[in-house]
Amino acid sequence: MRDVADALWKGAELVFGGREPEGKAYQKGFFYLPTVLCEADHSMRIMREETFGPVAPIMRFKTLDEAIRLANDTDYGLAAYIFTNSLKTAVLAAERLEAGGVGVNVNSVVDMQAPFGGWKESGIGRELGHVGLEAYLETKHIRLGL
Repeated sequence: MRDVADALWKGAELVFGGREPEGKAYQKGFFYLPTVLCEADHSMRIMREETFGPVAPIMRFKTLDEAIRLANDTDYGLAAYIFTNSLKTAVLAAERLEAGGVGVNVNSVVDMQAPFGGWKESGIGRELGHVGLEAYLETKHIRLGL
């Protein structure tokens, strides 16, 4: 809620949500309506911090290079998403985005067979897949001459 409030104060437009749902069913727990913000810009916390909630800020950009530069200008890098019809654009962006997972035309980068984890300040290590399992194992070399 703090990041949404900051964005609205700095000029973002609320398209939908932006509040807790009403009703008895939502009195216990932590609930927040899916939220869409337009006209977001890079001065807003929501564009530079990890906002763990159903919030989609939308920001305009002129070139792919600008979009990638802005996306990478953060201390975090858990996941990034690209929506495009161009395979060339998808590959170029996926290679240059500083994130532990990049999804192209999908809504999640999580797959039980693939390692999941972030770059920069987004988590330590990996979960899932054989890479995630290795974090729980210890390697030992024994050389024995009899």
